[in-house]
Amino acid sequence: MTFLWMLEGIRTPFLDKFMQFVTYFGQELIIIAVICAFYWCVDKRFAYLLGFTYFTAGLGVQALKITFRIPRPWILDPEFHAVESAIEGATGYSFPSGHTQSATCLFFPLSLYVSRLQVKVLCVLAFLLIGFSRMYLGCHTPKDVLVSMGLSLVVASLIWKFQAVLLDDTRYLNLIAAVLICLSLATAAYSLLLRSSGTIDTKYAMDCCKAAGAGFGFSIGWYVERTKLNFDTRTGSVKTQILKLLAGLIAALLIKEGFSLIFGGSILSKMSEYFILVLWVIVIYPYLFHTILQKLFRKKNSSSR
Repeated sequence: MTFLWMLEGIRTPFLDKFMQFVTYFGQELIIIAVICAFYWCVDKRFAYLLGFTYFTAGLGVQALKITFRIPRPWILDPEFHAVESAIEGATGYSFPSGHTQSATCLFFPLSLYVSRLQVKVLCVLAFLLIGFSRMYLGCHTPKDVLVSMGLSLVVASLIWKFQAVLLDDTRYLNLIAAVLICLSLATAAYSLLLRSSGTIDTKYAMDCCKAAGAGFGFSIGWYVERTKLNFDTRTGSVKTQILKLLAGLIAALLIKEGFSLIFGGSILSKMSEYFILVLWVIVIYPYLFHTILQKLFRKKNSSSR
């Protein structure tokens, strides 16, 4: 807490707004949008690498949160005050930091992916700054941020090192999908067990089950796409790619916002919402888009004859 008190002493209205802007890039909405852009339009293989990193590390962070159950800094020390605008987005337990995990799982693989040194440096600075913003805003302690960053770096490095096995070698498709499914379901079961025993509240179990639903959806979607669909990101013009991305993101947002309105906010509903959302990204939307394109292409060819 000493470091957070020191940061509180240097706060200014400008820095508060700047750090709030920076921390936004660690939210799941940004991460999912970037993964969608790569997956649908740029480099499907790298998008899979991001997905494996993000969902695997996310399951680990959520499991650690409900295991250690460390409260937020303003609960640990009632005299400490976080930046007001950041409190609403600080859900769940404090340790480890979810925003830091998301940012590290995005920007560290990006730093390995790009070739230009300047861009590599910017990517590294991005997840470091996002981690720092969580402390500046008073949402996390240094331990929360450093453990989350360390875990994410280890997961990202391992997946990067063994990417050929995960992404290129078809011999292990069944095994990899089964392992990720088991990890997802085990995380959900663990959170529900703690909830049923009264150890954690429903809202904390729900965060775990959302991550489990997303991980489950990713494992099923990845397996189905690799074995049945195997779509191509190339769809012609840049305009077509932009329209494809915008339409897919709008539909994903409608799924995310509309699911709760229809089915409520229960744990099962939220878990199903994230499961379907990830399936939409990986399988359903690519299938629909490329089916429509094929029909348009055939219609164009028949009319030109």
